[in-house]
Parts: sequence; structure tokens; C-alpha cells
Amino acid sequence: MSKTLFGIKACDTMKKARTWLDEHGVDYAFHDYKAVGIDRAHLQQWCEEHGWETILNRAGTTFRKLDEAQKADLDQDKAIELMLAQPSMIKRPVLDLGDKTLVGFKPERYAAALS
Repeated sequence: MSKTLFGIKACDTMKKARTWLDEHGVDYAFHDYKAVGIDRAHLQQWCEEHGWETILNRAGTTFRKLDEAQKADLDQDKAIELMLAQPSMIKRPVLDLGDKTLVGFKPERYAAALS
């Protein structure tokens, strides 16, 4: 089963996740969605699985810099449009295991999912 780690190369949490995967001998492909983008289908799948509120990173500076009109009346469609326009707003990392995805990095969740 192929695994893909989605995120941004320079992110500290991404570095922790990549280090954990490397140290545990997990084979994965890395998809930098800031460099190569992300498609609507992935975002819709992740939002259906986890809820758009989980996928949209409201804590990051990119989201906080939006004007109030852009932040108002958010729903899944509007959140996906924001994330397509600025992938930095996608919570990271997203680890695609094929049959499910993990959002964010917690060593114990990775260990349980990959054991």
C-alpha cells in the first residue's frame, strides 16, 4: 500500500512527521502542496472524511491575514476555495494511507495506524 505525505517542506510539524516516518522505515512519497498545488478532489475527500473545520488551518498566519469578509460565513465549499487559492491554509501534515488519512502529527497515532 503506497503512502503519501502531503504538506509543506519548511513546516516544523512536517519535519517531525517526515523524521518519524524515516526513523520507522516507512516508505512514502512527499507531496509539497505549496510547491506543486493540490486538487479539489483531494480537499473534498479530506473534508468528507474529517470535516472541513479540521482541514482548514485557522491558526496559521495565512488564514489570520484574510479580511473579515473572506472569513465570514464559512462552509465546506468556501473553505475549499480558500485552500485551493492558498494551500498554506491546509492543516498539515496529511498522511494518505490509501484507505484513510491522518491529519496532523502525533507519534502515537502514526504508530497505531502503521503497525
